[in-house]
Amino acid sequence: MLDFCVLLLLRRGPSYAADIILRLKEAELIVVEGTLYPLLSRLRRDGLLSYQWQESLQGPPRKYYSLTPDGLRVLDELDAAWEELARTVGLLKSAPPVLPAPGDVPIRL
Repeated sequence: MLDFCVLLLLRRGPSYAADIILRLKEAELIVVEGTLYPLLSRLRRDGLLSYQWQESLQGPPRKYYSLTPDGLRVLDELDAAWEELARTVGLLKSAPPVLPAPGDVPIRL
């Protein structure tokens, strides 16, 4: 799920880790650096992200991550899976409860 959220954020454009953490926090998903950096490294090793160093006016250069074509393809697949899951859960949540009729005996397996 966190992979999906990070890829969604990077779909908007390149970003560095501290900004990704801030944007996740704004979405009420708390993630710490110790979780995010290994995830970014894994996504990069898997070919879903690339990075580029950019100079910063506020300190050392920053590593900006961006989606690769494979990352965009995987994001599309995750998005389709999410939509299907959300639809299924929505249907289950909206179905009226079925109460046993008086005298029905529950079946035990």
